[in-house]
Amino acid sequence: MKKICVIQHAEAEFLGLMEDHFEGRNIRFIYQRPFAAGGAVPRQVEDYDGLMLLGGGPYGLVSGHLLPSFTPERNLTQAFLAAGLPVIGIGLGALILNSTLGGGIEEAPLRFMVETARATDAGRTVMAWPERFTTALYLRDRPILPRDAELLAVGSDGTPLAFRVGTQAFGFLFHPGAKRGMLEDLIMEFDDTPDNTVDSLEKLGAAQVEIAETLSESMPSLVRIAGLI
Repeated sequence: MKKICVIQHAEAEFLGLMEDHFEGRNIRFIYQRPFAAGGAVPRQVEDYDGLMLLGGGPYGLVSGHLLPSFTPERNLTQAFLAAGLPVIGIGLGALILNSTLGGGIEEAPLRFMVETARATDAGRTVMAWPERFTTALYLRDRPILPRDAELLAVGSDGTPLAFRVGTQAFGFLFHPGAKRGMLEDLIMEFDDTPDNTVDSLEKLGAAQVEIAETLSESMPSLVRIAGLI
């Protein structure tokens, strides 16, 4: 059985719809909560087969309330990459991965957006995404991708929404397994909230079936390429 270390940054944000896909493939995921009392970021790869870094609500890396566990998480990410193991970053986690890979981070406001992404040729081939698909994005700050990053999807304004470096590092600015209830709880967990949350939640609810279907098409490719099966 493959085992994934999953770093949480907020109580409300978890793997969402991705959990069923991992369980269905006999892939075990273990949540680590450095923000909780007694919680900490693992210091080494141990017996894990991969690492996932989740989003963090209003936490940022260069603006807003800075993520307290950024340095140990970056060190852990580097350890997984050095061991040749896959790392998947979602939202804030994608920013941590991008920074570890040598990319930059620039300030951007906290935002909650449900928008149509456009898959690149690589995104359609690697992730089996359709040319256009709906995404839900909730994060602060924005990545400046390293030169060797391959774009997998972009937003309506051309900004990166998904990328990979090699075959072991995947970054998703959106949450592939987003659930409306999860985002509602995440919004209520913090005082700092983005504008237009009600409208975005309604859009997410309307797109829930489409998001689930897109995930069902892409998960087989992700776990295969990442070496999790």
